[in-house]
Parts: sequence; structure tokens; C-alpha cells
Amino acid sequence: MSATVGNVKFKPGDYKSTLNPVWCPGCGDFGVLNALYRAMSQLEIEPWNTVILSGIGCSSRLPGYVNTYGFNGVHGRALTLATGVKVARPELTVIAVGGDGDGLAIGGNHLIHTARRNLDVTYILMDNEIYGLTKGQVAPTTPTGDKTKSTFWGNPEPAVDPCELAISTGATWVGRGFSGDVKLTTQLIADAISHNGFSFLNVMSPCVTWRGDDQFKALKEILAYVPEDHDRSDRREAMKYTREKGVLTTGVLYEVKGPSFNDRLEEMKQQAMAGRSEPTTREILATFFPKF
Repeated sequence: MSATVGNVKFKPGDYKSTLNPVWCPGCGDFGVLNALYRAMSQLEIEPWNTVILSGIGCSSRLPGYVNTYGFNGVHGRALTLATGVKVARPELTVIAVGGDGDGLAIGGNHLIHTARRNLDVTYILMDNEIYGLTKGQVAPTTPTGDKTKSTFWGNPEPAVDPCELAISTGATWVGRGFSGDVKLTTQLIADAISHNGFSFLNVMSPCVTWRGDDQFKALKEILAYVPEDHDRSDRREAMKYTREKGVLTTGVLYEVKGPSFNDRLEEMKQQAMAGRSEPTTREILATFFPKF
């Protein structure tokens, strides 16, 4: 598969940077990265008009491995960076990436507000249910009861379902993938990028170091796909595929259409530029002091 932009043809490999990934052998993030290369080629995405942003963590290294503009920020701030870029340069393709610890713990607040604003960016969250970079502590998505480096007697907390959180806070496109299924993950990334509004893709991406070598096999055994007759515009139906036990349903869980944050900003801009006279000092003060 290759993409054609003018007289330039892009193959998935053309999106690779000169840096070699330093992830552990067998890490699920390799599958996500390869799926991203393929999706970008499928969509004929111009590298020079694309920005990939991240916070801190194993998966947050990803911007360095893609031949686009990129920025590796501080912990939990991938979506704040994405917001600034997309508002300032709405014509760019903006993709945020990171892990479940980065996105749902210190970055959880930013996920909520980016979703409710329906900012026109794609957020790919690589979910390994653990803090991989900092040596295996419990994370927001770690299943209840799991033993980790910080929970010797088992995790006492209920786990967060990323898709449930995204749907309930306003994301207009929500999908779930599995890094071991590169074909489906490729299509999900392409669909997410093509969506006008906030698209959230949670990809189960096993950590072979802290979650075990059998995690890929365990997830593959419970892998399922969203039924063809699933009404992805029905929030209640979408929620049925969150907080699942003993099954991993992948595909597009939820999708609705509506104006993005960028659309609303543009509408306000047009109103402001439509020849209206500047408000007087009295009118401005009356906004704060109605009886002025």
C-alpha cells in the first residue's frame, strides 16, 4: 500500500524516522507504531502537515519514530500540547499519543476537557495496564486484585475503563484495538484521524516486561469484534462494551457527528469579522455590571 501526494508517493516505511525504537523486544507498542505508518499511508497524510505530541512514558517515545513534526512533552500534558497546536494551526493533522498512566492519571483532567470540547484531534492511548517506564507500579487501568511492584497484596482500587471515560465525557469517536491485530488497528487509526472532532482510540498494548510474556496470548484468546449491526451512534449501546469481563471487544464503539471545537471557534471568528462595530467601554462594563 502506498499514498500519492502530488507527484510524491508514500509507502508506510517512508514515515519512519532515522531513530530506532528502544522499546523492549515484544512490546505491544511496536504493533501500534506499524499500524500508524500504514494508516498514514492509507490516508495520504503529508508528513510536513502533521504533528504528533506526547507526554512521558514508554509509549510517549513514539513521536521520535515518525517522520513528522513532533514533541515529547512533560507527564500527562499531551492533550494540552495538542490543543495549542490545533487551535493555532487548525489545518494541521494533530495526533496525541501516550500510555494509560500518562493519559488517565496525571493527564486524566486534560482528557475530560479535550473530550467535552470535541477538539479535532486524535488521541491514541496505548494501554498496558501498568506503569512500564517507572518499573511496574499500579496504574489507573490495572485490574483490581493484580499484584504489582507497588501493590504486593493486590490492587485494592477499581480499574478505569478508558473507553467508558471518553464516551461519558463527550468524545464523538471512541474505538478499542489490540496491538496484536495490526490490520484492524490500522483501520481504526485511519478512521479516527478522518473523524471531525475528538477521536479516542484505546489500544491494548501488552507490556511483556511487567505484565508477562503470556499477556498477548491471554488477550488474543478473549478477542472479539463489535457486531456488524452495532449502532455506534447509541451511547447506551456503546457503554455495553465497557467494563467487560472475560472478553476484549474491538472496533468502533461509538461515533456521532457534531461541530468540533475548531468549528465553533471559526464560527465565532467569522462573527467577529463580519463588520460589527467595536463595543464601547460602557457596553463592556455593562457585561460585568448590568445596572451600569
